[in-house]
Amino acid sequence: MRRKLIQAIAATTLACALPAAHAQKPVELDFYYPVAVGGPVTKLIDQMAADFEKENPGIKVKPIYAGTYQESIVKALTAHKSGKPPHLAVLLSTDMFTLIDEDAIVPIDELAGADGKAWLGGFYEAFMMNSRTGGKTWGVPFQRSTIVLYWNKELFKEAGLDPEKGPRNWDEMVDFARKLTRTDASGNVTQWGVKIPSSGFPYWLFQGLTTPNGAILMNEAGNQTFYDRPEVIEALQYWVDLSAKHKVMPGGVIEWGTTPKDFFERKAAMIWTTTGNLTNIRANAGFPFGVAMLPEKKRRGSPTGGGNFYVFKDTSPEEKAASMKFIRWATSPQRAAQWSIATGYVAVSPAAWDTPEMKKYAQEVPQALVARDQLEFSVAELSTHENQRVTKALNDGLQAALTGAKQPEQAMKDAQREADRILRAYRR
Repeated sequence: MRRKLIQAIAATTLACALPAAHAQKPVELDFYYPVAVGGPVTKLIDQMAADFEKENPGIKVKPIYAGTYQESIVKALTAHKSGKPPHLAVLLSTDMFTLIDEDAIVPIDELAGADGKAWLGGFYEAFMMNSRTGGKTWGVPFQRSTIVLYWNKELFKEAGLDPEKGPRNWDEMVDFARKLTRTDASGNVTQWGVKIPSSGFPYWLFQGLTTPNGAILMNEAGNQTFYDRPEVIEALQYWVDLSAKHKVMPGGVIEWGTTPKDFFERKAAMIWTTTGNLTNIRANAGFPFGVAMLPEKKRRGSPTGGGNFYVFKDTSPEEKAASMKFIRWATSPQRAAQWSIATGYVAVSPAAWDTPEMKKYAQEVPQALVARDQLEFSVAELSTHENQRVTKALNDGLQAALTGAKQPEQAMKDAQREADRILRAYRR
């Protein structure tokens, strides 16, 4: 009788324990990440997920490497439409309107909790410009950047230029680039003064010219562009003239992906690229280099760039809460500092720059401070409804002008006409 009583108690205890054990099953998160963003970051993301899981045993994070940013947004939306979206993803900050229009994401404000406003207020305002619309916050800054100018100090010295000073304005950049351009006995250029890439993200590099010229390319509502304004056309004319008139930059399309390599191989004395390439350039340059804010015309300035965290709508409350926990953890000051040091992206909050690790890094690598300091003058990256189509209209116009197929004014008027056609429905 005693044995049967013990067995009955044990069975009851086990039965009661099963629901509890089931309730403690880890929440599993599919995390889409764009692997092709520059540099070997998959190991860093894998380690980040492992470190988070150690501190949060009730949550499992599964990184899914989805290709380029463009491929990642397509895959994320395809998964969303199939009813199996990722739980969270890093996608371009400029994908915000597209994700909203597809009803794919939820506002961060609804998930951030009682201290959410204060927490979101801790990020740099320049990064939040591409994270908010309609009074709501939709993305959390993670791997963010600005465009900066890199120069080879040895080549500056050889050209009789001060190796410690980059060009301050548009005129100086042309003057420096002339002195830095080299040709062989046959008249072939062996070293270009400057390279500004025009593939991959031409619209973004173009904003590095329009912003200093006092132009903004779109409104905050994302339903109007200003491609054909005089200051925009003037900026494009300057870009075209670097090759067509001044002969200090190659004509035609300059590849985004090979520009750092050209810098390493001394085929270009100055280049424009993302601050996210800083770690890559530090590792591979093989010579002393400088980093400067973009040259000014009427003002200083660069667009911000890079990716935000987004939380997808068609997931459970528990999964959304777990996603937010990971996002808060990944963007905490210490983690943001570690990510910046490892990749070259800009640490996304002032608090991250106040950590001991970041202070030490800034002393050792003062070039990292340039992108941070440029945030004071930065503007939102081009982002609208139907963003890929509207951006393509501009990219097509830019490449038409840079290849000589159209004059800058005509190229920008055509681009604006196409953008107006696409966005007309969003202005009703």
